[in-house]
Amino acid sequence: MTAKIAIIGSGPSGFYAADTFAKKLPDCQIDMIERLHTPFGLVRAGVAPDHQGTKNVTRQFERTMQNDNVRFIGNVEVGRDITYDELKDLYDIVFLAIGASVDRKMGIAGEDLPGVYGSSAFVGWYNGHPDFVNLAPKLGPNGVAIIGNGNVAIDIVRVLAKSAEEMQGSDLCLHAEDTIRATKLNDFYMIGRRGAAQAAFTPSEANELGHLAHCHPVILNDDLNEVPAEEDPKSQKNKEKNMEILRGLNEQDRGDKAKTLHLQFWAKPIEILGTDCVEGLRLERTALVDGRVQGTGETFDIAVSTVISAIGYETAPIPGLPMNGTIVQNNDGVVENGVYVAGWCKHGPQGTIPTNRKESMEMAKRAIDAFNGKSDKTGPTGLDALLKERNVHPVDFDNWKQIEAQEEQAARPGRVREKQITFP
Repeated sequence: MTAKIAIIGSGPSGFYAADTFAKKLPDCQIDMIERLHTPFGLVRAGVAPDHQGTKNVTRQFERTMQNDNVRFIGNVEVGRDITYDELKDLYDIVFLAIGASVDRKMGIAGEDLPGVYGSSAFVGWYNGHPDFVNLAPKLGPNGVAIIGNGNVAIDIVRVLAKSAEEMQGSDLCLHAEDTIRATKLNDFYMIGRRGAAQAAFTPSEANELGHLAHCHPVILNDDLNEVPAEEDPKSQKNKEKNMEILRGLNEQDRGDKAKTLHLQFWAKPIEILGTDCVEGLRLERTALVDGRVQGTGETFDIAVSTVISAIGYETAPIPGLPMNGTIVQNNDGVVENGVYVAGWCKHGPQGTIPTNRKESMEMAKRAIDAFNGKSDKTGPTGLDALLKERNVHPVDFDNWKQIEAQEEQAARPGRVREKQITFP
């Protein structure tokens, strides 16, 4: 009997696993179960709207969906419409690719003030994620502080600092663009506990900071000279390239740029200031002591009205699914017999789409190797019966293509689509 496979989550890790299963087990039946109406996970809701080249990976995912044995089942949430235990009863293989979408807390005073947001929520807001379209973030009258110096932090700066003309060809949502354009934002702060040499952003992202038409980058509290040796040659090369780019940014003429990006290194947030909303951010200068970052006791304040934390993400738990802190409990990708995990829910938010591609494919191959070739599970038939009994109305891939066509038809001039942000 053919293998019945359920993949939970339709982001890159889920699609790469589906592609591997479909090729290696051509007779299997694959159900890709997604709680949203739309597929593609962070490619749709996380990748910056002005990075359309990165989003082109969905063309590969579209080809995977052309396999007759692969189904997209949207608008079905594990834990709400079907339980984790029921999935194990229905399928020979359950492959978890649910990612990490919950913002990690900073753990400082003032974090609950209006005007403080996690980057998952904030990025989801301007990308039209249904969970966050009503976020209504408070922007202005003062600056925006982004805690963290990874690629997401740079994405947020770019989206907020770019003009409407610079966002040509993007899919920035109308509700977000209207809010951003209605607010005069002139100061952005990107804050890192460590120095420029330890920044987590990639050279390609750093390079974009030098091409903002109206925003001038200023590097604070780092001489840009030290590049510590890395064991990994690729990581070392990236660090050196980052420093080269930052030195170039430091030498740029300001010209008539009205906006400023303050790249604040060697500082950590210790308190968000304000009574009824964010009025400022108190930072403590840091230094390396015996190889560890420690506060120096010297503090300073900056006037901001918005604080966005981009310090990492946690996996949202599913009832019955074993968790180990902020990730799914697993032994090198194996959760329990017949259940596997890959991507950020396996090891935390690290790696890019290409690096998670390799891992997801390898985990799918391990699941295939462990399958004994015999199946008495009902799989898709059993799932359909349960959903019908519970009056759950799933969205299939044809439904998604209709949504996509409507989004493209509704696009404003200079935009590639206008995302549907609410669903019945």
